[in-house]
Amino acid sequence: MKLRIIYIVLLVALIQPLLLHSQDLAQVKTVLKKQVLAKAAWAMQQQPETVTAHRASRSAGGIHDFYSEGDYWWPNPASADSPYIQKDGQTNPDNFVAHRLAMIRFSQVVGALASAYRISPEKKYVKQVLAHCRAWFADTATLMKPSLLYAQAIKGRVTGRGIGIIDAIQLMEVVQGVSVVEQDAAMDQQVLAATKKWFTDFLQWLTTHPYGRDEMNAANNHGTCWVMQVAVFAKFTGNEELMQFCRNRYKTVLLPNQMAAEGSFPKELARTKPYGYSLFNLDAMTTICQVLSSKTDNLWNYQTADGRSIKKGIAFLYPFIANKDKWPYKQDVMYWDNWPVAQPALVFGAIEFKNSNWFKTWQRLDHAPETEEVIRNLPVRNPLIWIDVRR
Repeated sequence: MKLRIIYIVLLVALIQPLLLHSQDLAQVKTVLKKQVLAKAAWAMQQQPETVTAHRASRSAGGIHDFYSEGDYWWPNPASADSPYIQKDGQTNPDNFVAHRLAMIRFSQVVGALASAYRISPEKKYVKQVLAHCRAWFADTATLMKPSLLYAQAIKGRVTGRGIGIIDAIQLMEVVQGVSVVEQDAAMDQQVLAATKKWFTDFLQWLTTHPYGRDEMNAANNHGTCWVMQVAVFAKFTGNEELMQFCRNRYKTVLLPNQMAAEGSFPKELARTKPYGYSLFNLDAMTTICQVLSSKTDNLWNYQTADGRSIKKGIAFLYPFIANKDKWPYKQDVMYWDNWPVAQPALVFGAIEFKNSNWFKTWQRLDHAPETEEVIRNLPVRNPLIWIDVRR
């Protein structure tokens, strides 16, 4: 009898976390179901569009190379032929962004389809995901090269920069979406293999090229986003060594060097868009915790010797998400009125720490922002595909 009781207790202890996460997933589904299915209906009508559909006349690369231009760089009024000059925080609307928009669209399509699959696992969603992945990663006529040599170029100055790597955060929901549907019987194994090979090659470039190393060592949100990308792509390709590297970097570099004792991010607060950048960095750090946490190494509960933790980071920003009027720092020079939206940090944190206030605030915020700048800085727009009921 005693052995039976012990067995039952142990069984409940093992099953309870799974049940809790299943309940959390059900709650998120309830909030998002109508929006997800509507977006998936849109995604089912979209034809693949890769970088090869948009020629970039100022790019030093070829038609298969991703190209973008530095957002805050403008023509010099003194001379049209002079190198561009910087206006930090002020986006130049005439810069080339077609490849970035194509990548965002790709992310939106796959994210919507995978989210709908989580609600109703239909093969039509898998087949549409495959069509887009085939175009981006397998078809030699339309694929993108697995590198970002020409991202965030500056006219008259550089043909590309390491900080351009941040543009590829849009591929995270592509990878996560494929992970959601890859076990379905409709999955094309050749396309799946080509997709994983593409990201294996991209990881090699991200971790060895000087641009990648520079971005890894960035002291602000760029360094956070390097870890976030590498973590997501490493998990997708089964690269445990890189996943562990990212866990260690979060613990020993990102958290202690970027977060202040009270939970703020001083390097983001010093920028011309302190509110938006603080949200962005928090979202990126919580995504790292969401992707890399395990039963044996839970980053959500990790804290430095002096008490810095992701929970403290969410708690610091939460009052200013719930009521932006309380923000005690300077306002952003652009897009101040467009934030906050349904920040993933809130829903991930609410689920992990069982905080109903964070969840309710996330629930009432905008889940379908249309402002390009907001979408670009909100790489996790489909939380349904990130909630892992198995953990």
